[in-house]
Amino acid sequence: MLGECGMQERDRRGLRKYAVTLCKEMVVDELFIQSLQTDDILTDSMAESILAEPTSHKRSWRLLSLLPKRGPRAFSSFCSALRDTEQQHLCALLTEYVDSPLPLPTQEGMVPAKRARTQESMEMCLDADSPITSSVLPCTPDFYLKHCQQSYSMVSSPRGLALVISNVSFDPCAAPDLDSRKGGEVDEEVLRKVFTELDYIVTVRRDLTAQGMRECIEQFGRRQQHQTVSSCVVCLLSHGVEGAIYGTDGQLLELDWVFEAFDNAHCPLLQNKPKMFFIQACRGEEMDCGVEQSDGPERTQSPGCEQRDAGREGEGDGDTRQTEERGRLRVKLPQRSDMICGFASLKGTAAMRNTKRGSWFIQEVNSALRFRARDTHLSDILVQVNTNTHHISQS
Repeated sequence: MLGECGMQERDRRGLRKYAVTLCKEMVVDELFIQSLQTDDILTDSMAESILAEPTSHKRSWRLLSLLPKRGPRAFSSFCSALRDTEQQHLCALLTEYVDSPLPLPTQEGMVPAKRARTQESMEMCLDADSPITSSVLPCTPDFYLKHCQQSYSMVSSPRGLALVISNVSFDPCAAPDLDSRKGGEVDEEVLRKVFTELDYIVTVRRDLTAQGMRECIEQFGRRQQHQTVSSCVVCLLSHGVEGAIYGTDGQLLELDWVFEAFDNAHCPLLQNKPKMFFIQACRGEEMDCGVEQSDGPERTQSPGCEQRDAGREGEGDGDTRQTEERGRLRVKLPQRSDMICGFASLKGTAAMRNTKRGSWFIQEVNSALRFRARDTHLSDILVQVNTNTHHISQS
């Protein structure tokens, strides 16, 4: 029978890492369950509860939620059941991961796996020397089963494609009023890491002109892989004004054009899929310094590392996407749907950036995604980000 000790941590990580793949491809039928019952891994009541689930996907989730609690032999018995039911490819996937030596080798652009810490130990301090790097907390099978019907389908692996455009250095001749965005390189690395851990394929482009950003976004939107993934992420980091961001040549790219590039008419491969935008740029030059609370603490001085991402107001390239054919399209969906955008600042205000640790907004997005993405709607995450960023600006 089962001992008192639980599953080995490395075996748990293997199941967690490939949970989505297992749920998509694994066949959990009576023969599979009987194999686990024979090894005393599952009780009769557990077997009945798994087989009672209406879909193979839910049966898989139910099984994966039980296995880590079924003792140190559960993983090896699970792999044996995969082999016995002619699912050797899934068994090989798990055993290759578990048997690989420590530390795990990593490819360029990938983030090494880390053991998730408890919630109590993961409070972020914005005065730290570097951005937070705790592993993204995984969604629990129970939470997924309870909420999957009300959520977007996010079962592809990778989850989607992510594009990060980061303008740090600007042409001193073409854009003499736009200073270098010191700390911007920290933001792009933070975003690359967190979205890689969230199972996105991340493309990072640095220092593009307005036309270069336009071409990059158009090429990204045409990628055929959008058809087979569940979502899309676009992050734009630069100087900006209300409604537009600057290229390195001092020309403006209108954000309305960016959103249009991913709408249902111009990007049909992403119809009915969530499209997430994160804009780190000013939307004006006013500082939101707040007002004194009647019973609030005295405001301290800034440490001197903060800069704004505001640019000068000027004429952009003026190009907008041609819309002559739009009237002839018979789109059954709304032209723009399934989009959400997080801005670093309110309309008319500046976005603050720490030259050593990156922008306040991206720091908070990174922290919130790592700790809350597993059980919190993105709109609620952005509300939390806004609240935390506001508190920082008042300190």
